[in-house]
Amino acid sequence: MKVGPKVVFLLRDSEGFGEAISAAFRPNPSNSTVEESFELSLERYGIQNCKASGILCHFLDPQGQYEVSVLLMECYEPPILACAINEVLAQLAGQNSSSVPTVIAPFFLESSKLKGESKSATKFESKCSLYGIEIGSETAISKAMATKTQKPSPSLQIHHEPLACFLQLVRVLKLPTYVLIGQTGQRISGKEEFQILYEIGEVLASTLNLSFSRDKITWNPTRKSKDDGEPWRALYG
Repeated sequence: MKVGPKVVFLLRDSEGFGEAISAAFRPNPSNSTVEESFELSLERYGIQNCKASGILCHFLDPQGQYEVSVLLMECYEPPILACAINEVLAQLAGQNSSSVPTVIAPFFLESSKLKGESKSATKFESKCSLYGIEIGSETAISKAMATKTQKPSPSLQIHHEPLACFLQLVRVLKLPTYVLIGQTGQRISGKEEFQILYEIGEVLASTLNLSFSRDKITWNPTRKSKDDGEPWRALYG
């Protein structure tokens, strides 16, 4: 899997956040894009009938070199989810180059999925209201991202399977990573949610030398009821 030195990792989640972010990125006038799909076997995990698949959109510099790669992976139910994320991240960590890419992973979570955070989850008056978690060695990208986000408290607990899984795996693989987290909740209107999504996209674009088109955002999130949990959790009692 060939990628640029900066990789935006997104999941095609059921609420459409990953796809909305991916579709709104635009190259700067002097750049161009190349898109390709990928499929990675999960047979080494004992999974025969499913592959880790998705789309890669590469943003090229004026010399035609990969500058930024936006990776939109299909989202799976656990336990396949962990296997698929691990396989994709292992491909990134195993790049045949002098250095592995810096991974930037934006997530948009309900405030109920983040426990122990004392700061308000309903006020997003500026871009600094977005949370950022740095994993691994500091890079120029993670340093720049840190100036545009606020650090969560050490007591923060994440109750969101895809993000918790992702954080664990990048730590194991020692991938330099910056996780960007925006929050939503029952008291936030659809217009405010859209603004948070736009702020996430703007932070990413300004750091990665891309453009983010507000007009290209297509996002119609559907909320789950409190009783509509993930069916797989019943397996664990």
